[in-house]
Amino acid sequence: MEKIYTIPVNEAYSSPCDCPICKLHSLSEQKYIEYYLGPSLMEPDTRILTNKTGFCQHHFGMLNKSDINRLGLGLILHTHLLNINDDLSKDLATAVPDKAGLFKGKNSDYKSKLISIADHIDSRVDMCPVCDKINDSMKHYVEVIFWMFKHDDSFKAKFADTKSYCLPHLALLLREASKLSQNDAADFLSVLTSNFYSSTSELIKDVEWFTLKFDYRNTDKPWGNSKNSIQRAMRFLSGDCKEFDEQGKK
Repeated sequence: MEKIYTIPVNEAYSSPCDCPICKLHSLSEQKYIEYYLGPSLMEPDTRILTNKTGFCQHHFGMLNKSDINRLGLGLILHTHLLNINDDLSKDLATAVPDKAGLFKGKNSDYKSKLISIADHIDSRVDMCPVCDKINDSMKHYVEVIFWMFKHDDSFKAKFADTKSYCLPHLALLLREASKLSQNDAADFLSVLTSNFYSSTSELIKDVEWFTLKFDYRNTDKPWGNSKNSIQRAMRFLSGDCKEFDEQGKK
């Protein structure tokens, strides 16, 4: 019997995609973008968090493209800017060194102070509650995948039929597989590596044929599956991205 926490995993593995874990990541990302632009932005705990963290460049971009709540985005940005201003103004007020003069020698202490302030700014820019929530969700999803592989024969068949995984999510699965017993790891990895070999072999052939199609001797020959091989190769190497052609058109 399907449980509520297995539904998203089953749906991702049932839908056509290059990497089902990318699909789960995308669903989580959209959910949390909507969460932070929804009623939660008026909750004190949420505003205390977003006042401090803001969002990463990528998720600021997603928030900007969303039409859900422009006023809410403005409110988040306003109080976050106030927080940033209060925080950095104290540091920057002491950042300007005294000029060396006739009666005042050189002092290089300002250099370490500037580096410290820059490091602090970097740490603030790197904060993102959407990233944190997605990372937490992905850990749970991967745990569910391994549980279902062992206990759900129908899912195990879906897993075996999966075309491929992008490299970042292949690494995620391998890390989780390292926690298995030797026999369970052998069972899981035999399926995973078999999928890897077959999918990468097919992808390499498709990308090669894409390049060969630029030879005039192959102009009239069919493209086969190579027309979108460049985009598929990018998704395999780095994960799904909306800027990759056919993904961007959706």
